[in-house]
Amino acid sequence: SEDFKAGRRNYTIFQLGKATLLRVSDLLTLKRADVFDERGNVRLNAYLHDQKTGKANRLYLKPVIGDLLAYQQWLQQENLISPWLFPSTQHPDQHLTEKQFYKIMRKVGDLLDLDYLGTHTMRKTGAYRV
Repeated sequence: SEDFKAGRRNYTIFQLGKATLLRVSDLLTLKRADVFDERGNVRLNAYLHDQKTGKANRLYLKPVIGDLLAYQQWLQQENLISPWLFPSTQHPDQHLTEKQFYKIMRKVGDLLDLDYLGTHTMRKTGAYRV
């Protein structure tokens, strides 16, 4: 299943979401090239267009460099070759969908006995910390 064998991916989505306050739709459509340069280093700033508002967004990635590098190693170990930063493990040519991620978050919530863990939790957590 898509769920826990991809724990490293799911954790990285959460950390990146918390650090950047992006909507999950924007997180899941990030390309590897948005975040890593040709040599595999984390770009200090990534740029993307917010899907909902069309605004250009600059992402400051320094706080999550360690997470991103660990995640990149995991992708290599799993032999997940994809243009997407967060590929589906079953269909690496596609990115993880919001629906899949929502299910994963729900499952984590069930394990922790929290019924309010949804896809927006990361933004709320990040905003709360700011």
